[in-house]
Amino acid sequence: MREMNQGSDYSVGTAAFIAGVLIGAGVALLLAPQSGADTRNMVRDYAGRAKDELKERGKEAKAVLDSAMERGKDAYESLKEQSKEGYESAKQTFRDVGNEALRNRV
Repeated sequence: MREMNQGSDYSVGTAAFIAGVLIGAGVALLLAPQSGADTRNMVRDYAGRAKDELKERGKEAKAVLDSAMERGKDAYESLKEQSKEGYESAKQTFRDVGNEALRNRV
């Protein structure tokens, strides 16, 4: 369970960082003394880099989610098998107790 929290903390931290970078870049662009064409080029380049970064973070988040889903499926299958074995064991115990009671009654 701790791994899920670490992944979640990482995602929140990454999102906060990216948001901070975007806000900071926007303020810097508004205050920078550059021509409109230069500013548009900078914004376009920055947006491209931000898009690539977000795609990469999305891939990482998907990998974390896929891993968690796989671990969940494995845990479910294991629990299901253990429950089945426990049920069969209890059923056999009740049969044995019933047969023993019948033998002792005679």
